[in-house]
Amino acid sequence: MAANEPSYKIDPVLEMAHVSGLLDDAACDEIADEHQRNGKSVRDIIVDGGYIAEDDLLGAMAAYNGSEVVALAGIDIPPEVLRTVQGSVARMYGVVPVEATPTSVVLAIASTPTPIVSDELVFVLSKEVQFVLARHREIVDCISRYYGDDSSAVDNFLTGMEEFQAEAAVGVEEDMDEAAVAAASASAPVVRLVQLVLLQAVNARASDIHFEPFEKEFHIRYRVDGALYEMTPPPKSLALPVISRIKVMSGLNIAERRLPQDGRIQIPVGNRQIDLRVSTLPTQFGESVVLRVLDRSVVSLDLENLGMPEDVYNSIGEDVEKPNGIIIVTGPTGSGKTTTLYSCLRRINKEGNKLLTAEEPVEYDIDGIVQVPINPLQGNTFPLVLRAFLRQDPDIIMVGEIRDLETAQIAVQASLTGHLVFSTLHTNDASGAVTRLVDMNVAPYLIASTLEAVLGQRLVRMICANCKRSYEPTPEILKRLDLSPEQVGGRPFYFGAGCDKCNQSGYRKRKGLYEYLRITDPLRVLITERKPTLVLREKARELGMRTMREDGILNIFDGNTTVDEVLRYT
Repeated sequence: MAANEPSYKIDPVLEMAHVSGLLDDAACDEIADEHQRNGKSVRDIIVDGGYIAEDDLLGAMAAYNGSEVVALAGIDIPPEVLRTVQGSVARMYGVVPVEATPTSVVLAIASTPTPIVSDELVFVLSKEVQFVLARHREIVDCISRYYGDDSSAVDNFLTGMEEFQAEAAVGVEEDMDEAAVAAASASAPVVRLVQLVLLQAVNARASDIHFEPFEKEFHIRYRVDGALYEMTPPPKSLALPVISRIKVMSGLNIAERRLPQDGRIQIPVGNRQIDLRVSTLPTQFGESVVLRVLDRSVVSLDLENLGMPEDVYNSIGEDVEKPNGIIIVTGPTGSGKTTTLYSCLRRINKEGNKLLTAEEPVEYDIDGIVQVPINPLQGNTFPLVLRAFLRQDPDIIMVGEIRDLETAQIAVQASLTGHLVFSTLHTNDASGAVTRLVDMNVAPYLIASTLEAVLGQRLVRMICANCKRSYEPTPEILKRLDLSPEQVGGRPFYFGAGCDKCNQSGYRKRKGLYEYLRITDPLRVLITERKPTLVLREKARELGMRTMREDGILNIFDGNTTVDEVLRYT
């Protein structure tokens, strides 16, 4: 949202409600703030928050747009009308066909569609499209009743894959020219397949989607709660058009198959927008593509919602308010470092602060923060951007990752000149971050004088609440955790037996394990003396730091996760 632009301008529904006199400026500000904070759709915030009753909102939208409201519960939709819209399209866009002719279709939708959604539906359906409005619950019920659940949609689609392959493109070869590849990727069956895969991944709460071509097979896999699950493989001949379709959607060059490329896709799912970060990698048998799913309605960017222990939450809440210094978050790829950093930035994103971030790439767009994407191929590197930052009069800087001495030195310089700096490092634990900086040849006295805190974290899978079972831990299990029966105190341990809700895995969702190393004077002395990681860790524990293993054991006691998860990640 541009500076000084009214909050109601962020969404057509909010603007309609404001112009129609249904919401005042204060209510619009509240709704816009919640939308920016958690990604929930403006329409749902208005209805769920009790600002406007759903029927009143629908009536106002219909009057404003020259449409009408229909009661789907009282309509029996003919099969020939339902066949005009594929189940995957109905789910992705949250629409139900209510009338159809050979050249046009009338779609029921729960909210005013954006111009982008309207254009995409015209293309996908190859018909003129008109909209009427209906209750959200009735649309969901109709989609479930007429098109089945998500799993049946996938099964039905993959069952007819041979026919699908014939309709899409037979004998697609790697040496096809650009025009032929573009034509194949734009064919309706390929478009439908990609839509179905993306929709299924989002509904399964996947964090990543992998498209992997091999010599004789084409694999599509989702990562859910850290584990990979494979779809029924589509035919190998669809690899090129499917991957080309993804590249077209993300604005990449479909003719370039020899170099890695990065892009972004925004897709509507129901009544919300999902961001996808796209990365391509040339392989022996074609391009491998990974999509990172960035769903603001799933990932909370509020510090209080990250599930930190109370002492860690209080400590980091104090440290992010400091005027200068360096705060580092450590952990492997996929451990939630970026989410934690964004949550810290949101906490201090106030009118009196100027925040700049350098990221590779920018994952979430946050209102009020100047975010700069790093692109080394174009010469836009971390050191170059950071030097420019210091001339932009910032208060707070976030560096996506400290990778080398030059970046580290500029971060230290920024801290010494009165800036608060956030960044990440890839180390095994919090105390290892200090040693890593020393290994980069940053002077120990500079580390001691600028580093304020290091947060180490991992993500572990949580036990599925639907199939959670208790058991008595054996002496062997306690030995693996280095625990005595007295420390356990007769408390039961838990595991997930496996059920349909967790895909028979026994786990559903993830939570963080944390260790917070606050740099105090005794630790500054040890850092200046170049003491090794082990000495720093033991001193920090002596001063009250709880390690990730110890935090994991507390989560085992609380029934949040299993022994295997804690031993695997700590």
